[in-house]
Parts: sequence; C-alpha cells; structure tokens
Amino acid sequence: MSEKASAATGTRERLLAAAERLLLTERYEDVSVRGICAAAGANAAAVHYHFGSKEALVSALIEDRLGPLWAGRLAVVSAERESVGAVVDAVIEPFLALADDPVGRLHLRLLAQLMHGRQPMIWNHRWFRMESWVALLPELSEAESRRRWMLAFDLIIMRFGAASATEHGMSAQSVDTLRDFVVAGLAAPVKEKK
Repeated sequence: MSEKASAATGTRERLLAAAERLLLTERYEDVSVRGICAAAGANAAAVHYHFGSKEALVSALIEDRLGPLWAGRLAVVSAERESVGAVVDAVIEPFLALADDPVGRLHLRLLAQLMHGRQPMIWNHRWFRMESWVALLPELSEAESRRRWMLAFDLIIMRFGAASATEHGMSAQSVDTLRDFVVAGLAAPVKEKK
C-alpha cells in the first residue's frame, strides 16, 4: 500500500472512530461534520472527501461494525437454502449480541435512525443491499419479496433500535414473538387477487 493510500485509510478510520466516540455521548442531530473532523484531527473537509456526507459516514460506520457480524452466518444459510426461520435467526442473533453492549446499542440506535429517517443510503456490504435478500424467498416475485423484507427489516431494526435506548432492552419473550411474527410474514402464502 502506498503512503498516500495508507494515509487516506488512516484518516478514514480516524473519522469513523471519532464519529463513534461522539455519537456515544451526543445525539445524532447534535454531532456535526465539523465536530467529527476536529475530534479526528482531520481537515474540515475530510468527511466530505472520504464519505460525501455525515449520513454516508454513519452508514459506513454501521457497515464496518455490523457487516462482519452477519456475513458468515448469512452466507451459510443462503448457500444452503435454509428455512426462512433459519435466515431470520441469522439476522436476529447479532442484534441480541449488540443489545448487550453499549457500543452495540449505539450502532442499533444509529441504524434505526437511518431507517426511520428514510435517508437515501448507499450501502456497499452485500447484506445491507436489498437484492441480496430477495432471492432468499424464491417462491415470491421479486417485488413481493422486496416488500416483505423491507417490512421485516423495518420491524426488526425499529424494535431493537427502540429497545437499545432503554436499559431493559427486549425480553426473551418479546424477541421470540418478534422472530415468529417476522417468519410468519415472510413465509405467508401469496394472496390471490380477486
């Protein structure tokens, strides 16, 4: 790796780490691009140079921190064409681990904020792009699969995001109910149109 590439990677990582530190103690709305750059010891335009926007930086942070948690297990369940229940378990299990850790709860809250705000995000990691999920419901049309997965992720992310804002989190019964509800919605037969 060249010195210039290494410096760029170093700056990118410093920006991600600074944003993460700031977001642990401040509300998303209160963390500015300028503040992130200052905390990272970077040029005031560094966030825009490396990411394009604050939202893109936060999505990169989420992908960098959460992507590896899903990648291995989801690759296995998708390659082996496991049941919808196994796929949902592979999605939910990392959320449970994240909910037990203060930094993990931050990531869940940020993900929920991004989803709730419906900001147009550019995701690079495979399991953050909807097209990776559509094929996991082969009995449905692409459009129907997409709609169901969007609803499933909205529900999962919002429930865990909201629970991460409290000290109590979600009870085991709530997690079981959420899982069963999502599985039922994804696996429901297609309703014939009259």
